[in-house]
Amino acid sequence: MTSSIEVLAEEEVLAEEVALGGEAHGPDPLEDIARRLLLEIGEDPQRDGLRDTPRRFARWWREFTQHDPGSVDTVFETTASGSLVAVSGIDVWSLCEHHLLPFSCRVTIGYLPREHILGLSKFARVAHQHAHRLQSQEQLTQDIADDIEKLTGSPDVAVIGRGEHLCMAMRGVRTPATMTTAVWRGALKDTGLRQELTALTGDNRH
Repeated sequence: MTSSIEVLAEEEVLAEEVALGGEAHGPDPLEDIARRLLLEIGEDPQRDGLRDTPRRFARWWREFTQHDPGSVDTVFETTASGSLVAVSGIDVWSLCEHHLLPFSCRVTIGYLPREHILGLSKFARVAHQHAHRLQSQEQLTQDIADDIEKLTGSPDVAVIGRGEHLCMAMRGVRTPATMTTAVWRGALKDTGLRQELTALTGDNRH
């Protein structure tokens, strides 16, 4: 007998799927792709444990790629122009465009404000806005830097990403490793300011 809790949970899932463009217009085409994938690797999509997997698979892909980070453009006037601003420890997940496998990335952002400063939460929102797509880590750090430069009006921007990639840990050499990418622009190309940023944020191992 189905409990009221299970019914409510299923209704919530259905409502989310409708919001993501799923069941209200028929089965998501991604469900068929998932079933065919299971068959190709020798699995039975109808067995216990896999029967609802295609639906979950489709829902996850829609949820991830349609992620809405919210407003990213809140800025404030400042009189503290020229003072280094650094935000570190921003953890995001993205997808390797070469293997469709996830990678995690810890992001550090630094900039020298001119007339405006960006709201603190917006740094994480910008990072998540660019993380939810197929790409390389190099592209992710470049895109974050582009947005920070555009939003703050400052050309003096740095973005450091430290990523761990399942496409390396789970396949090929099968060895976990950390990949570091860094973008230095404007005054933050200066060795002294780079050292100050990495010392402040604990990124001085790079």
